[in-house]
Amino acid sequence: MKKILKIASAVILLSFAVGYLYRELLKQLVFAQITQDMFVTEDTDSFDPGPAINSHFPGLQAIYQGRSITLINEFTGVNGTVIIASRSFEWCPYCMRQIIQLQEHKAEFEEAGVGMVAITYDDPTLQQAFIDKFDITIPVVSDVNGLSFKTLGILNEEFKPGEFQYGIPHPGMIVVNPDGKVVGKLFLEAYSSRVSATAALAFARTTLGLDLPQ
Repeated sequence: MKKILKIASAVILLSFAVGYLYRELLKQLVFAQITQDMFVTEDTDSFDPGPAINSHFPGLQAIYQGRSITLINEFTGVNGTVIIASRSFEWCPYCMRQIIQLQEHKAEFEEAGVGMVAITYDDPTLQQAFIDKFDITIPVVSDVNGLSFKTLGILNEEFKPGEFQYGIPHPGMIVVNPDGKVVGKLFLEAYSSRVSATAALAFARTTLGLDLPQ
């Protein structure tokens, strides 16, 4: 009996050791499984938070590279900007995969003259860990107090102060033209679904008038 117990204990310890050594790989495999069907080709639901179309973009109250910012001018492309509101780059697998996919298509946005900036409620140090790990060059700003999300009308009010998810937005995208006018929005009611990068770029091009005859 003692021998069996020793063997069982050794197996348990070995399992824990293997799990610890490969925890990051296991985490990525789980995330991949969870997010495999998350992307859609268009916004088809009626969920529509955020600033009204044709209204002036109200700006941000966020932190970027250690300084407070209120304007998006430094992120604006010659033809406009896409603001990506995400829940978290620390614990939200859908947000992580979305920004990684957008990063893969960043050159196509730049070629179209469309700038991008992402915003989450994460502390800047947590954002930086994600940025460094996945080589994200899309600018990422921090709205730790949820002030930007409140101003934009996209704060998720399901969570209350004191809850760890308080301050997250309804995830989505806001398209702003070079004059600061909101010309398009992509918000899906299901936080586990996101419009794909290629479809988002096509939407941005259309709402910014880039596909109209010259």
